[in-house]
Amino acid sequence: MGPARRLAALGLTAVCLYLLWGAGAAKELSGYVARSVEAGRMKNVTVSGGEELPAVKETEAPEVAVAAAAETEKPAEEEPVAMEELLEAQPAAAVMDSGGSEGILPTTIEGGLSIKNETRYVVDVGQILLQGPSVTLPEGEPQILIMHTHGSEAYTQAGLDRYEPNDANRTADTAFNIIRVGDELASLLEAGGLNVLHDREIYDYPSYTGSYTRSGEAVEAYLEQYPSLAVVIDLHRDALGSDDVIYKTMAEEEGVCASQVMILVGSDDSGLEHPNWRSNLALALYLQQAVDVKHPTLMRPVSLVRERYNQHLTGGSMIVEVGSSGNTLQEALAAIRLFADAAAPALAQLVVPAEEPAEE
Repeated sequence: MGPARRLAALGLTAVCLYLLWGAGAAKELSGYVARSVEAGRMKNVTVSGGEELPAVKETEAPEVAVAAAAETEKPAEEEPVAMEELLEAQPAAAVMDSGGSEGILPTTIEGGLSIKNETRYVVDVGQILLQGPSVTLPEGEPQILIMHTHGSEAYTQAGLDRYEPNDANRTADTAFNIIRVGDELASLLEAGGLNVLHDREIYDYPSYTGSYTRSGEAVEAYLEQYPSLAVVIDLHRDALGSDDVIYKTMAEEEGVCASQVMILVGSDDSGLEHPNWRSNLALALYLQQAVDVKHPTLMRPVSLVRERYNQHLTGGSMIVEVGSSGNTLQEALAAIRLFADAAAPALAQLVVPAEEPAEE
């Protein structure tokens, strides 16, 4: 057998062994891809091979063992996505420049009235919307608390929005981190006739570890001082991508350059007690529907997860993620204005008149 034939035979043998060895990995990958396409629904994200598949998926909270006495921490958001080594790299031509930042790719995630359900529970969105939220806001009393478990989360620097970073896309400067977005939301909700408290404390700096414990203790203190508080919004920014590509979510609303927004709701699927999660989910879907009617590309799917993230403390708690680390601060501010434009009147409809004092 000549050298060329020997080389061809060796190549064919190697291919066969690879196919046999990789059958399990291929099966796992195909399932992963199907789940990502269904759950992510990301535009502008392709890999070679002729199929429309996501090059990366959204950062997800991994399944973790939970101690009964302690709350779980939200995982570090900048970690590379799982199984990225099994997927083709994003073509270099598709990586767009955003405000001078290389490696940032805009994407729009289709949302509407949908849930990305990571729990074992079956959720009927239509039935929940039909029943409506159970939360009411007492007139004339503090009603809504906005706070930030990860207050140092910041955005891609662009234009005049420049800051001294503590870490990648993180800063303690409240003029440029997620707390600035919270200021905007608080102002807009108050302009809509709602009574809002804004906790501007940073709970993840200088130590990220234990941030949910510290923020949970703060929420408990607020609820003790202001028992009328019915809604707690933990405002964050998301992070999507891998080591090579960072995604910035973009709403496709006419006349505005805005990121997208996502509501995350915890559950008791981790094993921690959480009797309020269904009430929280009903409120989240109520707001999702209100925003979707006015701004149909702003909202990503509601994310229902196993962990509870301090949301057991009220029946109106949620995490709201405004944009991702690839977005700019101005895109996040534009997004929260659109969100409040619909969410403020929807929340105002939940206000109930104060009870008249009993006549003696």
